[in-house]
Amino acid sequence: MASISCCSSEPGFNLYQGVRLSSYDAASETGVCMRRREFIGLIGGAAAAWPVVARAQRSGTPKVGYVWIGERSTDVSGAGLRQGLVDKGYEIGRNLAFEDRYAHGDIEKVPALIAELLALKVDVLVTVGTSISLAARRATSTVPIVCISGDPVGTGLVASLSRPGGNVTGLSLLAADYSEKWLELLKEALPKLHRVAVLWNADNPSIVLEMERLQAAARALGLDLTAFSAKPNDIEVSFAAIANGGFDGLVVTTDASIEPSTPRIIAWAAEHRLPAIYPFSTAVQQGGLMSYSADFFKLWRLAASYVDRILKGEKPANLPIEQPTAVTLKINLKTAKALDLAVPSTLVARADQVIE
Repeated sequence: MASISCCSSEPGFNLYQGVRLSSYDAASETGVCMRRREFIGLIGGAAAAWPVVARAQRSGTPKVGYVWIGERSTDVSGAGLRQGLVDKGYEIGRNLAFEDRYAHGDIEKVPALIAELLALKVDVLVTVGTSISLAARRATSTVPIVCISGDPVGTGLVASLSRPGGNVTGLSLLAADYSEKWLELLKEALPKLHRVAVLWNADNPSIVLEMERLQAAARALGLDLTAFSAKPNDIEVSFAAIANGGFDGLVVTTDASIEPSTPRIIAWAAEHRLPAIYPFSTAVQQGGLMSYSADFFKLWRLAASYVDRILKGEKPANLPIEQPTAVTLKINLKTAKALDLAVPSTLVARADQVIE
């Protein structure tokens, strides 16, 4: 298992929501039996009151809001969060309301989705990635926010890892701390590597910090690094520039808005025979050459404990930000063969998962 030392098909759910009515004693306080029409009148009143009882019970059900940039069908993070909530004893639709919203790759939709969730008066707002988390914090300073982001301190999401101090808590990837490994691993797989393209989102302050570390690592390795925008409206132009730029390798950064485009990037890299390394652990199963990253399903399964603790009364300001220490290396030798790339046996031996 590769690791770093740091300061720290979705399951199905029943949407049934049951309501239990208390039993009613048909005898009066004087012990006189109820006459038939009085009984019928009370039954009718109870039936009329049913919606009120149901609403009253539902109002006590905790409500979690969740927003992600991509599609529900490919949302590994949301699947991990749901599983983590199940692990904590929640049954979505019965003792927990779960409102999820997806931007379908359009970051411009995120503020409206967050506003929609806040209007529903969610008890906890869960956000994926730094940009979405910053948008959520701008929208509310009172509703607790649980997030996983690249560098919550460096980007101003929280005051410190040990005492966040506001309404935001969760996990920190600190991807900047291991992003330099992407270049080292790509260089090890491609000893003649010289020119490297990087797909990034310059609007994400966490990715800006990540890029600074990449540039420092590139200088140390003698590599020429060039950054290209991975925003949905820019990516085709970036692809054309990379294809015509004589690059030897490709690095994809951890911006959450890029994750939905991973299959598209993998297909393009295969078509142009460009070796690439990804920060998303599912990329290798989708045909990517290599990935070096944390497991987002496992991380969000862990992050569910923050949601649980907040719902039970703890304050996000007092919940320290955790940092994952396990980072896995995955290699797809089928993709390597298609690229006519002989991955060194020493590198293969260090991989946590190899697809052959």
